[in-house]
Amino acid sequence: MIELEGVPELIDPVMVAAFEGWNDAGDAASTAVAHLEREWKGEVFAALDAEDYYDFQVNRPTVFMDAGVRKITWPTTRLSVVRVGGEKPRDLVLVRGIEPSMRWRSFCNELLGFAHELGVELVVVLGALLGDTPHTRPVPVSGVTSDPDLAQRMDLEETKYEGPTGIVGVLQEACTHAGVPAVSLWAAVPHYVSQPPNPKATLALLNRLEDLLDLRIPQGELPEDARAWQVGVDQLAAEDSEVAEYVQTLEEARDTADLPEASGEAIAREFERYLRRRDVGPPGGKQRPPAAGGGGTKEDDDDSPED
Repeated sequence: MIELEGVPELIDPVMVAAFEGWNDAGDAASTAVAHLEREWKGEVFAALDAEDYYDFQVNRPTVFMDAGVRKITWPTTRLSVVRVGGEKPRDLVLVRGIEPSMRWRSFCNELLGFAHELGVELVVVLGALLGDTPHTRPVPVSGVTSDPDLAQRMDLEETKYEGPTGIVGVLQEACTHAGVPAVSLWAAVPHYVSQPPNPKATLALLNRLEDLLDLRIPQGELPEDARAWQVGVDQLAAEDSEVAEYVQTLEEARDTADLPEASGEAIAREFERYLRRRDVGPPGGKQRPPAAGGGGTKEDDDDSPED
């Protein structure tokens, strides 16, 4: 039985989770949750016992000095809560940690115990995978769920993935069995520039989360960091003719695949997203009120999201 103390009654809470490791190419997903914690000043209220889930020879603890005293930080998963202000305030329960080394079912059950105690209405798990996508184009983000009704209601894909999975897929399946609505958002990271950080992929995940939850997320320095990241990769690609040629091939394939999506409906949908993120009204219309809100690596060749 999980007993929570010091946590106020939450408003329409949604759990947003990300885990370092196999499901976190370029650290894009875990950085997205860290961004939410930082921008909304999340308060940590719980941490899972590291002894239960981590092999310390794989994820080693770190030693640091605090006012001249040596202390140890253990690898674990922490939960914090943030309140998103606005006309319709709501709370986010943020889960950030490392993919566990063992006892995955118990790990998921413990997280779901917190979700139940806090009255969480939806679980959103963020992930990032390596894919054949060019760094010069918008980052593809897929939203998938195992629930066909949820897929239709929230304009998501119903997952068809089969193959190896990580904690993201296991947690979503646990949510399904527990009757908790769950969604996973997957950003595709170019496999030829997979090293972290990848602020462009992080920003894409946050933008997709905005659309999913209909809230406004402060972007901070992420847009500038994303532009600087792309300029840096452009320069690296320009110095290697083979890489530049390969990027061009990916661009052509991506542009060809995107052509059917360039419909009037798709363009209008993107324009609505553009307006919503900038708090401006449509041409000739009234000013749009602010939206609610404040101020695995996957190492196989399949770039489809899992669960």
